[in-house]
Amino acid sequence: MNPDFIVVCLFCLSFLYASVGHGGASGYIAVFSLAGVSVPVYRPLVLLLNIVVSASAFLQFKKAGYFKWKLIIPFLITSIPCAFVGAKFPLKGEVYNILLGLALVFPIARLLQLGPTEKKQSKELPLISGLIFGAVLGFAAGLLNIGGGIFLSPVLILMGWASSKQSAAASAFFILCNSIAGLISIKSQSFFVAENSWIWFFVAVSGGFLGAYFGSNLYRQKTVRYVLASVMAVACAKLLFF
Repeated sequence: MNPDFIVVCLFCLSFLYASVGHGGASGYIAVFSLAGVSVPVYRPLVLLLNIVVSASAFLQFKKAGYFKWKLIIPFLITSIPCAFVGAKFPLKGEVYNILLGLALVFPIARLLQLGPTEKKQSKELPLISGLIFGAVLGFAAGLLNIGGGIFLSPVLILMGWASSKQSAAASAFFILCNSIAGLISIKSQSFFVAENSWIWFFVAVSGGFLGAYFGSNLYRQKTVRYVLASVMAVACAKLLFF
């Protein structure tokens, strides 16, 4: 894959994901997978990008008044330690490709707006439900090297616990915390730094900052969503069938 194409994809993905409160890990993994970048190279970089982009999204949505501590605390209590543990068991080979390919179905569905519709009225989050979902989603996030926001957002909306904007704010902080836990967990593992890592980091952070700003102010980008969903669908098919 042309290096310039990777740069463009990372910028667009970070812009798009940050606009809905996500860090973009699943998208970055899709691009790196298509480009043939090895897992040891992109694994820590993906988490680092996730941290910076989700932090930017969190600050923008919080500033806009959409963040609620009581909505996210129950999830974090169990997700952070479970993400740390999950990151200790990195999947490799065919099993990793299959699970990651299946995980990409979630962001593709979100990009195409095929997920759950927003409830008119939000319900109170039961503590036990938050703890259980947090543990499961946190472990999955650590295992798959993502922040878990692609799983949390649909849950919050489907269960009627948050509006779309509240979900975006909560997911951004959820991703931030789980990505930090995952990165700390793998710090002792050896990994390689790609020659273009700093360029990839810069463009992803720039796109994330802009996306978070526009997303928190009701910015819409329907055409871009469809194009990026198509790119990710190709990566998903590559992981699952080739």
